[in-house]
Amino acid sequence: MNRIKVKDWFAFFAPRFLCLTLILGFLIRIVLILHPLTVVDWGFVDWLKIFGLGFLNDLAFTGIALVPAFVVYTFLTDDKYRQPFGWIFWGAFLLLTLYVVFCNDITDEYGGPLPRIVNAVMIVLAACLTIKMFVPRVRKGWRTAAIYIIMMLYACCAITIAFSEIVFWSEFGVRFNFIAVDYLVYTNEVIGNIVESYPIVWMVLAMLLVAGAICWWMVRGKDIRESGVSSWKQWGLTLAGLALWCGLGYGWLHLGYRNFGGENLFATQIQENGCWDFLEAFVSNELDYEQFYAMIPQDEAERIQKELCGLDADGVRAIRDSLPPVRKNIVLITVESLSADFLTRYGSEDGITPNLDTLLEKSLVFDNLYATGNRTVRGLEAVTLCIPPSSGESLVKRPDCSGFFSTGDVLRENGYQTRFIYGGDSYFDNMGAFFGACGYEITDKKTYDKDAIVFSNIWGTSDEDSYREAIRRFDDSWSAGEPFFAHIMTISNHRPYTYPEGRIEYDGNPMSRRAAVKYTDWAIGRFLADAAAKPWFSETVFVIMADHCASSAGKTSLPLDCYHIPALIYAPGFIEPQYVDKVCSQIDVMPTLFSLLHLSYDSRFYGQDVLDPAFRERAFMATYQDLGYYADDVLTVLSPVRRIQQFSVLRHDGWEYEQTPMEETAGEVLKEAQAYYQVANLTY
Repeated sequence: MNRIKVKDWFAFFAPRFLCLTLILGFLIRIVLILHPLTVVDWGFVDWLKIFGLGFLNDLAFTGIALVPAFVVYTFLTDDKYRQPFGWIFWGAFLLLTLYVVFCNDITDEYGGPLPRIVNAVMIVLAACLTIKMFVPRVRKGWRTAAIYIIMMLYACCAITIAFSEIVFWSEFGVRFNFIAVDYLVYTNEVIGNIVESYPIVWMVLAMLLVAGAICWWMVRGKDIRESGVSSWKQWGLTLAGLALWCGLGYGWLHLGYRNFGGENLFATQIQENGCWDFLEAFVSNELDYEQFYAMIPQDEAERIQKELCGLDADGVRAIRDSLPPVRKNIVLITVESLSADFLTRYGSEDGITPNLDTLLEKSLVFDNLYATGNRTVRGLEAVTLCIPPSSGESLVKRPDCSGFFSTGDVLRENGYQTRFIYGGDSYFDNMGAFFGACGYEITDKKTYDKDAIVFSNIWGTSDEDSYREAIRRFDDSWSAGEPFFAHIMTISNHRPYTYPEGRIEYDGNPMSRRAAVKYTDWAIGRFLADAAAKPWFSETVFVIMADHCASSAGKTSLPLDCYHIPALIYAPGFIEPQYVDKVCSQIDVMPTLFSLLHLSYDSRFYGQDVLDPAFRERAFMATYQDLGYYADDVLTVLSPVRRIQQFSVLRHDGWEYEQTPMEETAGEVLKEAQAYYQVANLTY
């Protein structure tokens, strides 16, 4: 049987994939309409929107989805092997592979299997390129196999996304949103849940079978063995057409996508494109609180929140101290991933934090303090804005992160310089933009004294480099006669756990978490020793606190022991050493310090002075979607789909917690949790 030869693969594949996505989009909408969760209560215009606008939405997104296929299509040509470009291309790719495999790249942030997967993929690709470079006769067959694999991947992705959207709708009644993004963050938990909930092996086999059938449908009666780029003129025309398609599609999805929604949530959601919703959620980092969380009347929520925070009708608490302010310099150190149980006081027997262990005896220590989240940006948000965590991503990472009332505002009103010091690039996690919008001067690796840096890895300089740079800046501020506030964010206690040699002795893997903790502790001790020799030391208060714990995995979504962090205020001769056992939060540390300094200011903070006898003991903690409130030995967890759980908490000796689901609701604590989170999320 004679087959039609295909010369230009992208021109062959793009219309067929478009046809597939439009068919799947139509079928998904039919399934969602017939789903038991869907309330079909709309008119003729809504039906037109669902299928008419739905068609346009799928058409617009398909152009964007085809961009990776076009990139592959560009490299299908044998022109890349022609000399001298072939040698340059091959050499550059080998160097990139060597860097990824033997150096530390950005994938190390997430740990787990991701770095190993990336390394394996790069090695395989480099090996394939090398074989094709030196054995030309295999290129044709290799290209044919690559085309089949790409089409299979696209078909598998389309089928998987269609199935995932239906499952997601079954649980949440909406298209993909930030919860789906959250699922990518908690890959292990999500995969485990899927394996336990569904016959995953049979489902994967079924999807592969369907994807194979789709690929057969695409290539039936066609010969694609010589397919590739037919000519560079055709490639240019295809590029122009795809660019126009993507431009118009992006414009429609970004500007007009939701301008035709109606009052019926189900109809509006069904007309949308789930993949685009996912990308929007990934970029915006938001989870609609009103849509997903159990609410109480807004006026009641505001009344309770103002009462708990001591705010007036305008949301302001006038803090006036009878004593004159003590304008000591302030150094706030947020330490990367320092769980409380790394310290001897909280159960460690390793002896890896001798400096911090000694420092606790000389400081005001918050024994029962909890992190607001499990990522650095949560901790930065908490100590800077002093508010409960938001649903979705931290405010630090959101595009519009300006106009917030911050600790920097309070200190600048009292004559302080405010600075954020970070050994990496402050663009990461939007830290530079956030602190810049809050009025801080940014000091990051780009502005460090390059000649003084002794060690750096993919994340940035070692902790001792940051401390050395900080002391240099503090000397300048002291010479200028201005009180300074500096927020230092450390790096070294972060995967890949590398640091300067010769600093510590550790009996074990030197690139382990505990070894990094020991170096982190050494660097803090060295910093305080160096600072003690400076004239500004006696006029400075040091606040040392973890940004979050090393791990957040547990039997429940919010295991308290995975949010318990060390926090202390150290100022010899000024701060009286004591251990404070009150349940409190990261958001309370700076208001407590301001009280110790007798600062007067108009506060909009949710955080309060822990040492105030009237302080209401409570703590806030969150993942991306679960919002926790710990008070009166009850942990209340607010989750999407308006789910509410409460756990009775029993703390044992050794800082271990037993969390038991409650059958009866603790109503007052629940209302406090709802009021705090509802007002905070709708306000910010």
